[in-house]
Amino acid sequence: MDIPREPKSKRARYIWIGLAVVVLAVITIFLRNLEPAAPTVDANILWTDTVKRGSFLRQVRGNGHLVPEDIVYISAVTSGRVQEVLVKAGAQTEPGTILLRLENPDVQLDYLDAQRQYTVAQSELVQLRGQLETQILDQQATVARTRNELRDAQRQLAAYREVPEEVSQLDMQRTEDQVEELTLRLEIEEKTLEFRQQSRDIEIQAQESQVARLKELAEFQQNRLESMNVKAGTRGVVRELDLEVGQWVNPGQRLGVIIEPGKLMAQIRVNETQARDVVIGQKAEIDPRVGEMVEGQVTRIDPSASGGQVTVDIEILETLPQGARADQSIDGVITIESLEDVMYVGRPTNGQANQTIGLFKIVDGGTAAVRVSVEFGRSSVDKMEVERGLEVGDQVILSDMSRYDEFDRVRIRQ
Repeated sequence: MDIPREPKSKRARYIWIGLAVVVLAVITIFLRNLEPAAPTVDANILWTDTVKRGSFLRQVRGNGHLVPEDIVYISAVTSGRVQEVLVKAGAQTEPGTILLRLENPDVQLDYLDAQRQYTVAQSELVQLRGQLETQILDQQATVARTRNELRDAQRQLAAYREVPEEVSQLDMQRTEDQVEELTLRLEIEEKTLEFRQQSRDIEIQAQESQVARLKELAEFQQNRLESMNVKAGTRGVVRELDLEVGQWVNPGQRLGVIIEPGKLMAQIRVNETQARDVVIGQKAEIDPRVGEMVEGQVTRIDPSASGGQVTVDIEILETLPQGARADQSIDGVITIESLEDVMYVGRPTNGQANQTIGLFKIVDGGTAAVRVSVEFGRSSVDKMEVERGLEVGDQVILSDMSRYDEFDRVRIRQ
């Protein structure tokens, strides 16, 4: 006969399942609260520096070119076709050196016509002078003749008045009328002479002005003709002369550039944020990349920025090394000020003046580094003033650590 069995209790099984769930939850919470493991950085690739206290020069750096102080632009005075190019870029020039020749028949014709007009005006001036002098001489003769006639009439009248009884009343009256008429005529002739003398000066001055104007026109046309032989006008070196025979040029068109190679200055471009502290008169150093550094001085600052940079002109105070030439690339450093008794460190790759950034400070004897917040003040080319966050003797990592932005601690592998 079968004996019925009691079913087994499932209570123990439920207890074990509950314990497993609790243990799993505890482990999950524990793992979630764990910080990520600190990454390891190779010490050989780190750029580090130690915080110091003392003085350093605050400087800004820029790059640019050597440019000539004196630049002469050769422009076309008149239009013409290039007939001959006599020099090339790099050639030495003197004031009378002919660079190229142009040709234009119209300029030649204008010159000849101006010369003809000037010659005709000169001839007319000579003729006018002769004609006016003749008229004045004729008038002077008329005045003299009239004066003599008047004197004769006056003498006749005086003689009649001495013996009035021997002269008829009619002759006396006729002589008196003649004296009166000649007196009036002499007055008129003298005024006519004075008028002609005055008008002579006016007419001659007018004609002389015409001659002078035509002379200037002739000289202008002559200068135009002579300008067809394009000259350097100064001593220097041809920098540009890119013209071909047969090419047509227009008035005012730039034909070439001449520079004086011995007089060069530096033009560098400085970051706009750093240029605000640059002023005229500050000392500078130029590296022409062909020798040692040379001293200079800031002479001009561009009032506007382009592409986030400002152009600064620097006068070179020393003799440039042999081999320095215009358009040569250079580096320049401008000294802003000397900072005394300040705490400073090398410039981090992402460091900017008057900003607060995170830097890794080396701890534990060089085996680790922790992130600290550092407030920077004024900056230089390779140094920055430390205002808060570090102490003298602290060693910090200056190289780019942006890949570890999510970590506050790194391990350093020696």
